[in-house]
Amino acid sequence: MRCCDVEALWDEMREGVEPRREHVLAHLRGCAHCQELYREYEGVAYCLSCLPVVEAPQGLVPKILDHIKTVRGPRYSTPDSVARVTSPLGSLYVAFRPTGITYLGLDRGEPFDAVKSQIERRLRRRVRPSEPPDWLRERLERYFRTWQASPDWLDMSDLTEFERAAMRKAMEIPRGEVRSYSWIAREIGHPHAARAVGQAMARNPLALLVPCHRVVDASGALHNYGYGLEVKARILQMEGYAPQPRRSRA
Repeated sequence: MRCCDVEALWDEMREGVEPRREHVLAHLRGCAHCQELYREYEGVAYCLSCLPVVEAPQGLVPKILDHIKTVRGPRYSTPDSVARVTSPLGSLYVAFRPTGITYLGLDRGEPFDAVKSQIERRLRRRVRPSEPPDWLRERLERYFRTWQASPDWLDMSDLTEFERAAMRKAMEIPRGEVRSYSWIAREIGHPHAARAVGQAMARNPLALLVPCHRVVDASGALHNYGYGLEVKARILQMEGYAPQPRRSRA
């Protein structure tokens, strides 16, 4: 269960589904980022637990759920557009809306219906096929000229605050260079959240533009990559990265 899955429980509650408490607890036991947040608010939670139990007014829960539906519903009323674009790395699938690019993935030869389903699961909303607009082509062409993107091109509003901070910091890594998960964790003010940074990079919906391929483990090893280590190494090579030989231990 991922952090965004916990948030998705609100959507299920809105539809009248009982929250899965045991799933939330299982996620909390395994997620460093959520554990850090839990520790931060544990004192507040304890104080709240000491308050006397008050019976909620009748009809309060339906009103809260209606409010959630009102607030969140309009955001997803219009599907994101998805276009197939050619690039020096091959074909890409790019989802976008007027506020920016929301998803980018490499074409692995799967049928479009399968790709569409994958994007919809990742974004948690519908998408529809579209032709790439000029502004999208221009930004992608600029990216492959410079190997750098601007946060202004992207719509990361559906990510958590922690994920956005990690993504923006990854975008500061220069082409041809790499940084570690722990470096990002320190830079964004969460020095003990390297594992959480790794999870954020693994869930990165904006491959290439948010260069998670430039993030490596503490030893300098390329570590995992959603499209495989060969693709990660190929992208880094195209960017001019030259891995330093490891020193042998005496």
